[in-house]
Amino acid sequence: MNVAVVKYNAGNIFSVVHALKRMGVEPLLTDSPDELRSADKVIFPGQGEASNAMRYLRERGLDEVIRSLTQPVLGICIGQQLMCRHSEEGDVDCLGIFDAEVKRFVPLKHEDKIPHMGWNSIQNYKIQDSKSTLFEGLDGEFVYFVHSFYVPVCKETAAITEYIHPFSAAMQKDNFFATQFHPEKSGRVGQQILKNFLDIDLNSKW
Repeated sequence: MNVAVVKYNAGNIFSVVHALKRMGVEPLLTDSPDELRSADKVIFPGQGEASNAMRYLRERGLDEVIRSLTQPVLGICIGQQLMCRHSEEGDVDCLGIFDAEVKRFVPLKHEDKIPHMGWNSIQNYKIQDSKSTLFEGLDGEFVYFVHSFYVPVCKETAAITEYIHPFSAAMQKDNFFATQFHPEKSGRVGQQILKNFLDIDLNSKW
């Protein structure tokens, strides 16, 4: 299987590469439009600041490339946020794949710490009245989060986590999938989620 990881100015990309290698997959880390378009699966991971990341993507035409992909695409952490319409982080327009706006966490009480960091359970794996393919074989599991911004629950939400208030832990629309949490840092559960993504066949019912 040809798996491409989008190379751009974001941190934490190599942790995804290493996680895939532990699963026996040798991914291609690339910013080549041709290599991204020809891959069987594309992963768009990372940590960073939204406006800087979008500037980098636009300067290289990668924003149009990612929007045009027709194979399964998985955004992780800021990858999920950049796949939304707009982000409060830097007040920037993003890729617009998901019709949602990324919001900044605002503490409601003293113990609400930002960034949200640590293990939380993911619940409500429903999208279009069926369970998301990403969570096949999983139910109420704990995964690892590190983020100061979030996507509110919306029509494209595939899993929900609650911190301060409920938010989109995962999203799904057509061939685009995304997680706010880090599957590559979420142990056995994260490995299963990555495997489920790699097993997706758009020609079958999902």
